Amino acid sequence: MRIEQDIKLDFKDVLIRPKRSTLTSRSEVDISRDYVFPHSGKTYHGIPIIAANMDATGTFEMARALARHELSVALHKHYGEAELSGFFAAPPPGGFSFYSMGITAPDFGKFRRVMEKSGGAIENVCVDVANGYTKAFIRFIHKFRAEFPLLTLMAGNVVTGEMTEELILDGVDIVKVGIGPGSVCTTRKVAGVGYPQLSAIIECADAAHGLRGLICADGGCVSPGDLAKAFGAGADFVMLGGMFAGHDECGSDRVEVDGERKMRFYGMSSREAMNRYAGGVAGYRASEGKEVLLECRGPVENTLREILGGVRSACTYVGAGKLKELSKRTTFVRVTQQLNEVFGAS
Repeated sequence: MRIEQDIKLDFKDVLIRPKRSTLTSRSEVDISRDYVFPHSGKTYHGIPIIAANMDATGTFEMARALARHELSVALHKHYGEAELSGFFAAPPPGGFSFYSMGITAPDFGKFRRVMEKSGGAIENVCVDVANGYTKAFIRFIHKFRAEFPLLTLMAGNVVTGEMTEELILDGVDIVKVGIGPGSVCTTRKVAGVGYPQLSAIIECADAAHGLRGLICADGGCVSPGDLAKAFGAGADFVMLGGMFAGHDECGSDRVEVDGERKMRFYGMSSREAMNRYAGGVAGYRASEGKEVLLECRGPVENTLREILGGVRSACTYVGAGKLKELSKRTTFVRVTQQLNEVFGAS
């Protein structure tokens, strides 16, 4: 057993310090990004925000709504083969959609069939597991990259620099970063495992960028300011679940509570998700997610305006005319103290 003494921070622990700026309006800020992926060699242009591959948010309807603003979606993996092949054969213009999958043999078989039925139209894949530190995960990455060398591959989740480096060296273009920060994830409570998300982003981004790789910050954002902090910390993409949940474009069940319309939203490792897709929670594991009821929030367009406006505003406060400049101009100010410091001071 060992204890790391270095300070680790979440979004709530810091603020971005303002700096002198020549910008006169938020409208002057360009929040799009251009990337060349290191392994696939493909190019990307758009606003680097991705709807999470949860069955509530990773929907065809969400993909079409976000594509109008050059945002992306990671589709959930529970669509049928015919639905997925049809979508990828005729994707929404302006969109950048990921096919999501696990690492089992049935997952890979389904992907091959959808790829064939869509005429090879899939270009971006998200390999998604809760624990990106297993040998089985690494073996799958090797197998996938060997068979599909020209596809853009996002994979995770991990939270440390050394594992980020390994994944990029193994063929991953975008490493998905985050264990436990999601609003409906209970891994930190159930398993006691996790890593403060802001520090995870800083450390994984540093590791990835040294190898020309990219990272996607997955989880923990509850406000537009959190996205600004994630980008300021070095995230290339940010993935959102809870902030996109509860909208008309979501695949959630609607229920009525005390005369008010609500939407169900749950983690994909929750009891609710496993009852729906896996016949219940297996006897050897525990649920690591929860279900909440959200107010029906209408079209995602209004929330999207708030998110993009907040990121633009952060850029103006530090004088970043382009989103890619935000990390270079960000200085974080700590606004909380670690418990050991508080107790030590007393």
